Amino acid sequence: MVGTFEKLMNGSDGGLALLQVLAENSFDSVLITDASAEGKIIYANKAFQKLTGHDSSSVVGKTPRILQGPGTDASVIAKLSNAMNSGVKFEGKAINYKNDGTPFIMYWRVLPIKVGETTIAWVAIQREGSVI
Repeated sequence: MVGTFEKLMNGSDGGLALLQVLAENSFDSVLITDASAEGKIIYANKAFQKLTGHDSSSVVGKTPRILQGPGTDASVIAKLSNAMNSGVKFEGKAINYKNDGTPFIMYWRVLPIKVGETTIAWVAIQREGSVI
């Protein structure tokens, strides 16, 4: 079975098609940012829109900071920033805000997308936690 999966992933279009199906149909929010200092959003799936109320297409070019607000724990954001500056994965939770201003607890895992040793983008997998 592994050989079949590797064959699919290494095919010219198979790997990309598989990843697109996974991202678009995930129950979890998937957000991809570029590797710039600003960390601009380059992709958000349908689950991101359902979770946050932000239209996926309207967030492209913005930063994930649009989800932060007065209740967002600055120390958690600092830990996230340190992990990203070090090029390593981060897992955490924080109070974020939906498009309508409603606060919610968001759990997320942020992972570097690397080519060799170079981080070219970041993927965040997010889900809502218990009610505030």
